Amino acid sequence: MRVGMGYDIHRLVPGRPLILGGVEIPFHLGLQGHSDADVLLHALCDALLGAAGERDIGYHFPPDDQRFEGISSMVLLSEVKKIIGDGLAVINIDAVIIAEKPKLAPFTETMEGNIGHCLDINPKDVNIKATTNEGIGGIGRGEAIAAHAVVSIKLLR
Repeated sequence: MRVGMGYDIHRLVPGRPLILGGVEIPFHLGLQGHSDADVLLHALCDALLGAAGERDIGYHFPPDDQRFEGISSMVLLSEVKKIIGDGLAVINIDAVIIAEKPKLAPFTETMEGNIGHCLDINPKDVNIKATTNEGIGGIGRGEAIAAHAVVSIKLLR
């Protein structure tokens, strides 16, 4: 068994959709980034790649590569699944999104389903939580959203 962890943070800006866990969240701000800037999926990709010993998301999907401009992070997660290969099985995922606003609890079950479907695992093995930063720092001021993800995988070889 192996464990990986991932982290990501992006600024909130006007004029972009807010996408987390592959779900478009109704909100007046979105996350700034080269792709759709889905911090949850970026943290998850890093956790999976780390557990598999496959470097990080920036190595595989460089932010200056035009092929990834505006790309859905669900597509990136599918690509990560291919990178880690058939010799590994995801046991479980635990993640937390840190955002002052909007309230994310109504969307976490759909996020879990999206991730489970993409990785061919039971959505019950995906746990997404949301919390605030208690008004502290840039996240607490509503300037950014961050996410942490931890995964455990099993070697099948």
